Amino acid sequence: MHLLDTLELNLKTLDAQGLRRRRRIADSPCAAQMTVDGRRVTGFASNDYLGLAAHPLLVQALAEGAARYGAGSGGSHLLGGHSRAHVQLEEDLASFAGGFVDKPRALYFSTGYMANLATLTTLAGRGTAIFSDALNHASLIDGARLSRAEVQIYPHADAAALGALLEASSAAHKLIVSDTVFSMDGDIAPLAALLALAEKHGAWLVLDDAHGFGVLGPQGRGALAQAALRSPHLVLIGTLGKAAGVSGAFVAAHETVIEWLVQRARPYIFTTASVPAAAHAVSASLKLIGSAEGDARRAHLQTLIARTRAMLHTTPWQPVDSATAVQPLIIGSNEATLEVAAAFDAADLWVPAIRPPTVPVGTSRLRISLSAGHSHEDLDQLEAALSQVSQVSRLNPNRSAA
Repeated sequence: MHLLDTLELNLKTLDAQGLRRRRRIADSPCAAQMTVDGRRVTGFASNDYLGLAAHPLLVQALAEGAARYGAGSGGSHLLGGHSRAHVQLEEDLASFAGGFVDKPRALYFSTGYMANLATLTTLAGRGTAIFSDALNHASLIDGARLSRAEVQIYPHADAAALGALLEASSAAHKLIVSDTVFSMDGDIAPLAALLALAEKHGAWLVLDDAHGFGVLGPQGRGALAQAALRSPHLVLIGTLGKAAGVSGAFVAAHETVIEWLVQRARPYIFTTASVPAAAHAVSASLKLIGSAEGDARRAHLQTLIARTRAMLHTTPWQPVDSATAVQPLIIGSNEATLEVAAAFDAADLWVPAIRPPTVPVGTSRLRISLSAGHSHEDLDQLEAALSQVSQVSRLNPNRSAA
């Protein structure tokens, strides 16, 4: 069979399984109200949790950064591309997010995926055991695989099972790896229990705070600040394209850990440095996140979360108990999930359908992502659509069973 024929057959298989993904085209800035595929919709699809992606101050900061530093960096960080904007941002990040460790330092990356690959492949290797939560993000999974370490998967958020695996391990070096807020369930890892195990077994605890940074903790400093944890065993990874509203990611840890990453992390060393203007804009974003305005946005978001949690429990489907901005609603099959998502789309609501392999087979879901940019009128629209869709007998599991 010709190579292209093989790919065409594989694509048809995805279609038959309800698993082919299609990109939608945004014609406007990321916001609660967007023009998508030429049509005005209310969006519940982004990770712009604080509604900062189109904030005028960040737009202005991005323009200022471009005027000062140009359109591109021109090289890798170690070969001419490391600008004053990158230096300032790393200092700002260490100050803002590094309170969990003495002598904090931060390292800025172009993406969260790169930050996770860099951290795991640099801190782990042959002779190391990585203990990874079963629901970790794909970038953590890939980083663990590429590290060539022994990888052991522990059941989701099960500290007792993790403890048993650590006790049985004879590895010379150990890493415990977990998301803080899990991106498809919205629940929070048992961080204090994970840290206690890391300290007991002399392990690093690497935490990806992609969906907590900016939202959780005092002044939005993240999940570690919310849990009031502090330890030299901690390595924190955060994303700057979600609640921070811009792009990129960072690793924060003791200065020795960061210096080792600078010297040995291939995803950092062998790539062009990110656009300096973006780093300049992220520094402005950190000021917003930690300000009174940031507090007000987080408070508003909490009211939206509480209302949505209550709303989802009135539906015939299965909500995942989440106290964060990620509010999943499990529909079940791929086909039913796509049909419910299409019904929302017909009501001018963008609520994405999440299917395997992103989530386990049989747990396809709608991922309702809340933002401080949403209003209660937006939730009125969502609630009305939920009520209408639940009346369709072929989509309502309770009616289908009758």
